[in-house]
Amino acid sequence: MSPAVVDSPQSWTRLALALALGTIGGVGMWSVVVALPAVQAEFGVARGAASLPYTLTMLGFGVAGVVLGRWADRFGIMRPMMIASAALGVGYLASGHASTLTQFALAQGLLIGVGSSVCFGPLMADVSMWFARRRGIAVAIVASGNYLAGTIWPPIVQHFIATSGWRATYFGIGVFVLVTMIPLALLMRSPPPAQGASHAGVRAVPGSPRALGLSPAALQGLLIVAGVACCVAMAMPQVHIVAYCSDLGYGPARGAQMLSLMLGFGIVSRVTFGFISDRIGGLRTLLLGGGLQCVALLLFLPFDGLISLYVISALFGLFQGGIVPSYAIIVREYFPAREAGGRIGIVILATVVGMALGGWLSGVIFDLTGSYHAAFLHGIAWNLVNLSIASWLLLRTRARHAIA
Repeated sequence: MSPAVVDSPQSWTRLALALALGTIGGVGMWSVVVALPAVQAEFGVARGAASLPYTLTMLGFGVAGVVLGRWADRFGIMRPMMIASAALGVGYLASGHASTLTQFALAQGLLIGVGSSVCFGPLMADVSMWFARRRGIAVAIVASGNYLAGTIWPPIVQHFIATSGWRATYFGIGVFVLVTMIPLALLMRSPPPAQGASHAGVRAVPGSPRALGLSPAALQGLLIVAGVACCVAMAMPQVHIVAYCSDLGYGPARGAQMLSLMLGFGIVSRVTFGFISDRIGGLRTLLLGGGLQCVALLLFLPFDGLISLYVISALFGLFQGGIVPSYAIIVREYFPAREAGGRIGIVILATVVGMALGGWLSGVIFDLTGSYHAAFLHGIAWNLVNLSIASWLLLRTRARHAIA
């Protein structure tokens, strides 16, 4: 077999496989959001407690993403993908048979969260090795698998929860995951192209944290804080939109439609921001996406009508979809390719911690205040932290270029 070449037809085939796996495996992040009202009702718990399975799912997703990303750096993506696919399928079967909220939460975190993890950060790192000129758009497309899953799965999950119950729905998802993802994972056995060769037409990148006057640890640390901050803000609408609509009297089905709309526009956002990042770089893309996300969050405060929420949900998805993939581009711009899986996994873990923390805190704030108004303000404050870090890093880049 001839060696793989970047930006080749084989690269685009690899991207298509990654997108399919990300779309199927991404169900692990969204099914629990749709099932939240039904699970809360069955186990008879408060909104904050009912949000804990989502929190554990995201924590399992984040931690496993670092471990499996480093494993993929050493041995390739196929073996981590096989194990994660099995864990995801078994996790849904176990969750469907849970007799307590604790059992349900543990199955979500230790199996579903872990199984979903390889379908995001590790896949982005793998695909980034197959592209040079189009790395930004390629990473954005594979990251869109997560949002494509969020567009496709919530209405399906909500339909079957309404007609068959959440337990039967979880069982069906588990079987579907096992029979589709494992065969697709076997097609990912080819090693990535050799890294380090120059490619005509590839935009020059800074290449090292020293270009910012920072150590690798310092830059990684700032990206971690930025990732937590942006995703605490991001979690409020994504995790609680179904419950929010239920509280307003619109019903969970309307909320599931809004979540689907939000994530559908997130796909458009991610692809668009992928093109943008190929031209302006990861840091500027992060700043642009973070600023637009803050605008969308502000719009939730004065408007809670049904039509308004549909429009704002679409805008929120359109504005924030490019944020998380921009971290992968920043890592590939400033760190060695051989460290991509592990370092992207660490930043994705930070974003996941932010989503988990934001999802849980929003539920707690709701329990304390009786509404989501304060939760939106809380998210906006965290968003400003993210904007401050991105702005500071970008200013350092310009300052050092001016000195040079």
